[in-house]
Amino acid sequence: MQIRILNSLDVLEYRDIRLDALKKHPESFGSSYEEEKDLSINDFKDKLSSPISFTFVAFTHQNKLIGIVTLQREHRIKLRHRANIVGMYVSPSSRKMGIGRKLIAACIEKATSLEEIEQVYLSVVTTNMTAKNLYLSFGFKIFSLEKRALKLNYTYIDEEHMVLFLK
Repeated sequence: MQIRILNSLDVLEYRDIRLDALKKHPESFGSSYEEEKDLSINDFKDKLSSPISFTFVAFTHQNKLIGIVTLQREHRIKLRHRANIVGMYVSPSSRKMGIGRKLIAACIEKATSLEEIEQVYLSVVTTNMTAKNLYLSFGFKIFSLEKRALKLNYTYIDEEHMVLFLK
């Protein structure tokens, strides 16, 4: 397996796995399949070419994209000491193989290498114990519970907000 930063040659595969994630686990993302399914490849390229965003991808030895996660730096002056981990997803057939751990480790390593970044934030659905335990194992701490953070059809979904202090 290979973990690396996404490049423009991967955008078609990235789009496919992103849409798969949104379709299979709508409760885990702020975006929806309906909002992203009609975006063009150029829209995805634009999202991925931001100088404050680093999308990490996991590929099998057969070059199949099986996991994604994005580290986003804050750009406002007073928030530049912060980064956010968003869009974490590993294909169901590739779970329980340590891929999520490697993707989060890549984000933390990148955040640590960025001079200004002192803390990393993420949000996790309260019922996703696998993801929550992964983040806790890296030292993330829960600092708040957001009741009804998301609304999917007629169901509210709570999220916990977590932080990892690097410095």
